[in-house]
Amino acid sequence: MPNSSPLSARPSQSLAMQSLLRADSLVLLNNKTSGLLSFFPALVIVVVTSFGQAQSRLGGAGLVIGLAVTLGLLISCLLGYTLALAHDREVGVLQRLRVTPAPTWMIMTSRLTVQVAANLIASIVVLIVGSAVHHLALNVVQYLLVAAIAILGAAVFLAIGQALVGLVASTGAINAIGRLLMVALLLLGLLGGTGLLGDIWKSIAGWTPVGALMNLFSDVLNQAAFSSQDAYALLACAAYVIVFSYIGIRWFRWESR
Repeated sequence: MPNSSPLSARPSQSLAMQSLLRADSLVLLNNKTSGLLSFFPALVIVVVTSFGQAQSRLGGAGLVIGLAVTLGLLISCLLGYTLALAHDREVGVLQRLRVTPAPTWMIMTSRLTVQVAANLIASIVVLIVGSAVHHLALNVVQYLLVAAIAILGAAVFLAIGQALVGLVASTGAINAIGRLLMVALLLLGLLGGTGLLGDIWKSIAGWTPVGALMNLFSDVLNQAAFSSQDAYALLACAAYVIVFSYIGIRWFRWESR
């Protein structure tokens, strides 16, 4: 009979995933900067816009809260997650993880799962604060729909961030490109969506990640009926996830060189 011992047996995949999730959660909890990026800018928006005529000028409470949640997702995923992944690759953490019993897909799945969970918690907190500050009475269905859209938004921005890390090797370049991309997405989604840049740009903005998510959040919070605009927004978000996930997986490098 073949000789087998507990020392030579590979740990189960469930145990490996639990260990990875625990480690990634601890890293994220110890990263104070990432936590602030998820909460602080979004909370500033919902509080500042509660004064004067800022709420009405921006399109109402639903759009303001949608903007705040979207901004939190964008900053946390496109800057926080992307830079953390690029840094771990540069210092060799990812390469060391590859020699562990856990398969590569599990390593990335653990990180993405923890990031989505953190973004979901941050989005719910921003939603609770925003609804209290702007005097919105939300029901359970609205909370569930906002949570679902927040998960979709996190998937969109994480896919874009994953593609960025896959295509660019340098951490410094990823930092610079990520910041420029974040500003471009915000300006196009926000200014274009308000119609300040004209009707053509307003139509284009609805197909951008920021514009699509803002429309979805706003319609849910305002209890608007599901429209063709919402359907197009969902299709656009699904397309972003599929395309950028493929790019991020296909060209991802575990070493910076």
